[in-house]
Amino acid sequence: MTGKRLILGQVLEFLGDPAQLGAGATRHRRHGAVLIAEGRIAAVDEADTLRAAHPDVAVTDHGAHLILPGFIDAHAHYPQTAIIASWGKRLIDWLTSYTFPEEMRFADPSYAAEVAARYFDLVLAQGTTTVASYCTIHPESVNAYFTEAQARGLRMLAGKTCMDRDTAPAGLRDTAQSAYDDSKALIGRWHGVDRLSYIITPRFSPTSTRAQLGALGALWAEHPDCLMQTHLSEQTDEIAWMHSLYPEARDYLDTYEAHGLLRENGLYGHAIHLTPREIDRLAEVGAALVHCPTSNTFIGSGLFDMGLRARMRVGLATDTGGGSSFSMLRTMAAAYEIAQLRGMALHPSESIWLATGASAEALRLGDRIGRLAPGYEADMVVLDLASTPAIAQATTRAEDIWQAVFPTIMMGDDRAVAQTYVMGRPVVPA
Repeated sequence: MTGKRLILGQVLEFLGDPAQLGAGATRHRRHGAVLIAEGRIAAVDEADTLRAAHPDVAVTDHGAHLILPGFIDAHAHYPQTAIIASWGKRLIDWLTSYTFPEEMRFADPSYAAEVAARYFDLVLAQGTTTVASYCTIHPESVNAYFTEAQARGLRMLAGKTCMDRDTAPAGLRDTAQSAYDDSKALIGRWHGVDRLSYIITPRFSPTSTRAQLGALGALWAEHPDCLMQTHLSEQTDEIAWMHSLYPEARDYLDTYEAHGLLRENGLYGHAIHLTPREIDRLAEVGAALVHCPTSNTFIGSGLFDMGLRARMRVGLATDTGGGSSFSMLRTMAAAYEIAQLRGMALHPSESIWLATGASAEALRLGDRIGRLAPGYEADMVVLDLASTPAIAQATTRAEDIWQAVFPTIMMGDDRAVAQTYVMGRPVVPA
């Protein structure tokens, strides 16, 4: 990643959260440019200004296409790639019928490697450059994910999913001790290597014993710079299941809190049916929630409260394969629709921020990715704002950038992704 390059197009810069800063959160350059040097963003300015200052630098001109930070998927299950869009009823049925049988296959390193390669092909084609993924109980699944990510120079996060309770099938159970030992070894091998980060990953309290949650809480205390990810209050019947297994718990969050699994570096996926106490505690410790809108509608979980962003960090995620799309554009559209059902109209700037800067902040990477700014890693997506006839006819009527980009948010797919860049290097389309 040597040398410099100018990437030209419409440029949308975010200075912060539009929900907090309003119109001052963004800067739109109709004829803008991003200067890349050594895989990082060196400058963002008007195209004429940067071309005059760097007359000998190679130029890629994307015309009227829109340059954004690469999309960041804050919660996914790469081992579920092959079972996306499988018909199911509720969460527990879906896990039993599809997820668990598929995840058993990841004991085979060659199969894990095959799926990891396919998964990164799919998400990069959608403009997604960073993912926080659950793997399976098999260390092989983690090694396959990180090996493939490292070879491609990607900034990726993941962890071995831990389950030792007999609510999980025998072929997908570890133990409290092996969960601790395997996770610790994987941290030593991968965490902080190149652009990779390890996440301590109990699947959720219904599939872990108290001993395993405690062991992972102890591991997190030993490695507080790691994130911890798990599921929280996704469905009402899941909550009832949890209470049957943890009758002493005040609420779902208490099963994690009692075992050292609640602090600021925690990522709590779904978080739909939260009690007032849970909201207060999550906000108090500075934890992050991850909104998974296509999954929440596909499996019938409920409607996330986007108003929680006023109190804590909230990232956005596909939750594939429970989610029904690898596309963060589709995920943004679903988040908009769910917010509408709860009486909140997300501005297009908020939708984009959720899929970029907000997810970066949820993952504690807001100083490296998620924005187009000097010093940031040059992971970017270039969007064609007229990628289909339906989108093009809507865009031609636009009076500002937000009217121009909103049809792509609501109707766009991989056809809208004109180019994906990883550390300034074009990776798709071929």
